[in-house]
Amino acid sequence: MVHMRRRGDHVFINSIGNNGIMRFSSIVLSSLLATLIVVGCKKPEPPKDGPDTTSSTPVPPPAPVDTTPVYTVEVVKEYLHDTAAFTEGLVYDDGYMLESTGMPGTSSLRETELATGRIVRKFDMPKEYFGEGLAYFGDKLYQLTWQNTIGFVYDRKSFKQLDTFSFYGEGWGLTHDENNLIMSDGTSTLRVLEPGTLKVKGTLVVFNGNQQVGKLNELEYIDGEIYANIWQTNQIARIDPVSGNVKGWIDLTGLLKQAERTGHEDVLNGIAYDPKGKRLFVTGKYWAKIYEIRLKPRAPIAATTGGAAGSGKS
Repeated sequence: MVHMRRRGDHVFINSIGNNGIMRFSSIVLSSLLATLIVVGCKKPEPPKDGPDTTSSTPVPPPAPVDTTPVYTVEVVKEYLHDTAAFTEGLVYDDGYMLESTGMPGTSSLRETELATGRIVRKFDMPKEYFGEGLAYFGDKLYQLTWQNTIGFVYDRKSFKQLDTFSFYGEGWGLTHDENNLIMSDGTSTLRVLEPGTLKVKGTLVVFNGNQQVGKLNELEYIDGEIYANIWQTNQIARIDPVSGNVKGWIDLTGLLKQAERTGHEDVLNGIAYDPKGKRLFVTGKYWAKIYEIRLKPRAPIAATTGGAAGSGKS
């Protein structure tokens, strides 16, 4: 027997059978009926002819082409270099090389005759200091230390210490433009120092395209550009001192011939320039030679961007 009765907006159906009384809400029945209609009427999706564009994994864009000019070099002349010199800073001055060397216990400031390699003056730093970048500005020499956060000022002619200055972080490379000293600390940021107070008056972040270039090491200011060794590579970056953009790369791969290696050599480091003779010099740590080189353009290649370096330098 079936009975129907209304309670508010619900109609209940009472069905009496062998299993007792079952009640159904008209709303539940309506919902089930609507679901069946929708499912039954849905059209099947057509097959896809192309790749699945709904994947959640993004497709990376093509790598940008590095169009920064690249230069190789030809060796013009070779000069003797002290194989005990762990070169950190190199400056040319009228036929002589001024050099800052590193390593605890053997760090020094020295002057050598370029033509012969003869050491004509040398100042041994206290053993607790690790010598770093060097700049000749005015009539003074400015020398950094690596992790001692102190720099030294010397008289150019006598090597007599005149003053000290402090800085934060690590000291790596040092050079100067017409008005200021320029310092590297192993990252992608160069510091501009006021020569009177030796305080930071500005910074310059170095980019190759849209990527920062880290591990900036020994520096030399040459004809309106900052040349920078990239630590642990055979590359020198030519940097615009206003924008920080890399204008060119110098690839020195193969400069130190395998047949000339003794196994004692360390990385390429050391840039010097003779502005009168337009001569460019490079060397390396414990290298037996200083090379006078001439640049030759080459097709662009992907260049290193380095990275922020910490205290692992040696």
